[in-house]
Amino acid sequence: MSLSAAQSSYTSSRRRRPAEHDQDLPQEHDPQASLDHEQVHDRLINPTDTPSTNHSICPALCTTTCMPAHTCQSHHAYDESWEEIQSKRTIRAENEVEANKLVNNYRFGFRKWKSHVTERPFEVRSEVVKELYSELNVIKPYSGHLITCGNVAYVLLFGWWISLAYFLIGLFMFITITGVPYGKLCLKLSCYFLWPFGKSIHEIGKTLRICCEQAPDCECDLERTEDDSPVLLPSPTDGPVPELPGRPLRTPYWHRFSTYVWLLLGYPPLVVIHSLACFISWILVFTIPVSKMNARTLGVILVLAPEDVSVTSCTQRKHQIYETRALLCCYQATNWYYYKYTVDGINVFAVNLLPLVIVAIVIGYIDRENQYASSDVKFAIAICSIIPLSYYIGMGIASISAQSNFAVGAVVNATFGSITELTFYITALLRGHRAANPCLQEVVKAALTGTLLGCILFIPGVCMIIGGLKHSEQRFNSRSTGVSAALLFISVGGVFAPTLFSKAYGSLVCDTCANSSGGNSSGAFVCHNCHYDLNNGTLFRNHVEPLVYTVSALLPVAYIIGLIFTLKTHSHIYDIHVGGGQENGPHGAVVHWSRWRSLVILIMATVLTSACADLATEHIQPILNQPNVSQYFIGVTVLAMVPEIPEIVNGIQFALQNNISLSLEVGSCIAVQVCMLQIPILVLFNACYDVGFVLLFSDMHLWASMFSVILVNYIFMDGKSDYFQGTALVVVYLILLAMYFFAPSPTGC
Repeated sequence: MSLSAAQSSYTSSRRRRPAEHDQDLPQEHDPQASLDHEQVHDRLINPTDTPSTNHSICPALCTTTCMPAHTCQSHHAYDESWEEIQSKRTIRAENEVEANKLVNNYRFGFRKWKSHVTERPFEVRSEVVKELYSELNVIKPYSGHLITCGNVAYVLLFGWWISLAYFLIGLFMFITITGVPYGKLCLKLSCYFLWPFGKSIHEIGKTLRICCEQAPDCECDLERTEDDSPVLLPSPTDGPVPELPGRPLRTPYWHRFSTYVWLLLGYPPLVVIHSLACFISWILVFTIPVSKMNARTLGVILVLAPEDVSVTSCTQRKHQIYETRALLCCYQATNWYYYKYTVDGINVFAVNLLPLVIVAIVIGYIDRENQYASSDVKFAIAICSIIPLSYYIGMGIASISAQSNFAVGAVVNATFGSITELTFYITALLRGHRAANPCLQEVVKAALTGTLLGCILFIPGVCMIIGGLKHSEQRFNSRSTGVSAALLFISVGGVFAPTLFSKAYGSLVCDTCANSSGGNSSGAFVCHNCHYDLNNGTLFRNHVEPLVYTVSALLPVAYIIGLIFTLKTHSHIYDIHVGGGQENGPHGAVVHWSRWRSLVILIMATVLTSACADLATEHIQPILNQPNVSQYFIGVTVLAMVPEIPEIVNGIQFALQNNISLSLEVGSCIAVQVCMLQIPILVLFNACYDVGFVLLFSDMHLWASMFSVILVNYIFMDGKSDYFQGTALVVVYLILLAMYFFAPSPTGC
């Protein structure tokens, strides 16, 4: 076998190895994460499928160096194969849209996205995920324990008061005399909802009901019948049954007086009870089965005739032969895997947080006098409402990019990728300018620096810790990471160049100086509020300001050059091979959001983000006036990291899948966009509409950012990561946060 054939066989065999699996996610095979440097060396130095006598590759080199041919050949194979392992990745996806989305994840400048943009076929999903989406109207075999912590928690949180409500309403229906059948039903449901596990509710078929009306002691009695018949009919399939002569016909449901007594007196309070239980259990996420149970009871069971509802245990129903239709059967009140649950492709947590946007806008723009909510509450709600909006914007970007060509995807990413942060920064600068409040400009600079520190230190650190705890040691493409690291150096150097220039040539001015020795003129002076004077007429206008505009023009150019380098001229660094496994073609994939729908959602989310950012900046002043908290600290923590929570979650999920390369790229991508896109846009906005934004940072911002970039590049040098390196990054980040916490607020604030 030739060397090329051996390498091909080796590479293809490596690609056929199954990836670290997540049954609910597309398989991504990361060969460099599963085979370390030494293993590749040993495997290639002692190949089992390559003859050691093959001297055709490097005879001249082996002759001049007196090296055995097979050793030389092995070293060449080692270098080439390791380079291939370092630079290539195989992706398997269900369809071409998902494959395109996954490939976009590795492109420089694109937001890294975890969730699916297409609807996955239900039959290919894992049993755990199938259980999440299963309805409660199917009786399935269950061999587990019914007495669990989740079921006991259900009784404490929901069961007792729902059962009590049914009991009281049942007594009330007995008092009405006409509603006695519904009173009996309420008593049965009261016992059911106190402990519904292992019990089932069925709708009795027409055949059985007529049989029991004709002969109350027949063999199909609900409480006594046991048979060896294994199945329950899923739905009634009644044929016409002849009526006995002289027997009165059954009054139709809507022709009964008791029906309207029930709908007017008994049903409305149960609507409130079940709606409240449904809302609370849905918000808690892990108790979504309780929400499904209450919703189905309210919409199906309580609108049936009371004689058609049967409540028995699931084990008892297994042996019944008569005709029924299963309505409700639940074994577990909680399921910890509901964090994966999605609604139209949107994660359930993002769905639950979306009402915060409405609440923030309503109380923010209606309650102007803070009669119902304080400024602190309004600020907290407005900031938290940005989290789901960031998720929707990311989903829209990923959906459009996956269904479009690279040019459209790049434009959408550049346009909307930083829209959440930019809306907050611009609204803060506008409000500070109108109120003549220079503190908001310093808060914006602190938020920019905090985003840099969080993306450089915190996001990679947390991902390394979580990924390292699960996978011990993880490897990443050091060459591609080196590109991002170089761009980080350029970004930070360019952003802070005007600050260094002003410190080198500016004049230090102190506003208040006092003699520490009282009246002794020879004593030392203590000065406060010292800063570099840039308004002396020539330094700022003739030197610093042109430098700021020059840097702001060069940084986007560097960003574009980075795109060309990684996507065109040196795209092999991110050489992605889409492997087999596509089950549907591009037209067979069911996309959650079409391109137009994604665009509409992007625009709506952007408008809502602007409104929430405006409310946050309007009510931030009481937060800034806290005497014990530095305004720097508020900027680098709350304002910087809250909008990035969806990105942090994505990075952690990538790390858990042993895909640490994407976890690291999540932070690098955001940091580079902050320096090379967001800051130049702010400078351009200030040039068009002067809001007083000057690209000059405090010393703490300067040194913290530079130190962070140097540290993260040092850690990324070896192409390996573990929880110790992640801990080092997180600890440094926390130390910097402590410095900001104890730092005095900006001058004049």
